[in-house]
Amino acid sequence: MNRNTSLRGWVAVALCALGLLPPSGLAFAQTSPIASGGETVAVAGIENILIRHANAKGNLILLTGGDGRLDVGPNGQFRSGADNVLIRNRDAFAAKGYNVLLVDKGTNLATAVETMAGLKRPVTVVATSAGTPRAAEGLVKGAKPDRLVLTSAFLSKESGPSPSVMAILGSPRRLPPTLVVHHRQDGCRFTRPAGVAPFQAWAGERVTVKWLEGGLQTGNPCRSRAHHGFNGQDTELVALITSFAGQ
Repeated sequence: MNRNTSLRGWVAVALCALGLLPPSGLAFAQTSPIASGGETVAVAGIENILIRHANAKGNLILLTGGDGRLDVGPNGQFRSGADNVLIRNRDAFAAKGYNVLLVDKGTNLATAVETMAGLKRPVTVVATSAGTPRAAEGLVKGAKPDRLVLTSAFLSKESGPSPSVMAILGSPRRLPPTLVVHHRQDGCRFTRPAGVAPFQAWAGERVTVKWLEGGLQTGNPCRSRAHHGFNGQDTELVALITSFAGQ
């Protein structure tokens, strides 16, 4: 970085601190993570990020947790959610042979599925944590993916004090073939391991459950660096998801 560029950066920081420059402009200019090979695409008017694979075997649609925000900008850049377990593995999913769509808040899931189906079938929706009830809402509103993956999910009333996938769907008939991946030591109060068995009994043959153990636990038990976010187990998680998506 030359002296002039460095000076402009410091000026931008100072102006942002004074409230004279929008934080988003600074973030996209200086600190936004970029999806390798990703491009910004509009899905029903909402900007998402698409990572294309030259010889894709299928598509993965990733729904982050938390408030669902990625704050997508131009050229495959985004400001929020980079540490989320699905988003931080975006390039690993693509390397396994999939087109990957990173979904920002407000995107119509049915339109996203239709858009990706135009590139390649099958289309697998992969949701984690607070993204799992949003996936269920998308199914109720007409999204028809070929497969569904729910990780660290809000599955049933036994999962915790939040709307569950079971309650939102109402009937297991709305589920496509579904993979649940959960950590036996998940300490998040919204995704207790006890919520898995009732969901599995309710969904029957439509669902397959895979448990992970071990890894690392750091900080907030509902965050990505805890067992809830499969910290230290990214490779194993990516393998489970892509294996299921490729069936």
